Amino acid sequence: MANSPLRVIDGGSMDKNKALEAALGSDLFRRLPRGYELTEEGEALLARVVDLEAQIKPLGRPGGGKRPAIVKVSAGSWMTYALCRHIRAIQDGAGAARLQFISAEHVLDIAHREAVIGIRNRRPEQRGLACRKIGQVLFAGYAVDRSVKPWVKVAVKTPSAAWLAAQPQGDTAVEVTSPRNALDLACAGVARAVLPTFVGDAQEGLQRVTATIPELSHDQWLVTHDEERFQPDVRRVIDRIYDVARSLHRRVQ
Repeated sequence: MANSPLRVIDGGSMDKNKALEAALGSDLFRRLPRGYELTEEGEALLARVVDLEAQIKPLGRPGGGKRPAIVKVSAGSWMTYALCRHIRAIQDGAGAARLQFISAEHVLDIAHREAVIGIRNRRPEQRGLACRKIGQVLFAGYAVDRSVKPWVKVAVKTPSAAWLAAQPQGDTAVEVTSPRNALDLACAGVARAVLPTFVGDAQEGLQRVTATIPELSHDQWLVTHDEERFQPDVRRVIDRIYDVARSLHRRVQ
């Protein structure tokens, strides 16, 4: 590779050159009256860097194209379940974004990028977040019919699990550690389960066996990072999830 002058525009660049030489213990640059040129060691280092860049660059661009953005969506078990059931409606308007659903009963920190979009049970008070009210979530007891009396107990810290634990009536048929399995047991006809109405009413074979439970009703909010919501891929996913979530609540009104 032929040597060529490396023009230096400011003192900061000169300082960086010296720092690089000191860090590597090599003479990389030869000073000229109007700039610098690479020494043989500098030329050899440049060739290695160019080769490494050529090897690394394809890793960030599978197939030679731009890698789709990953949009992390955080929600509780039931909303994640409902969104997954309507994934086609979400993907149809989400552009090239790749969705990653994070099902968790605890709240992820959107401000610190643990998630990009979150479905929350209360309006956020933390700075740097934006939110839109989706609707109101109602809960009721569900079973295949009213003859089923035992309840399925969910060993997770959720308001519905706490409400059931406080009730004096009824035996517990089975205990599970995942809210999703409560739905499975209710559908199997062995227990009653406390479910959001947008889940229970949509489940074929189940019926409400209690009135709605006022203590568990709450508003639902779609929460996003105040800056990331303006990115085109994120904006499209926000709009599609909001539309799907709104439609879930309208069906049970």
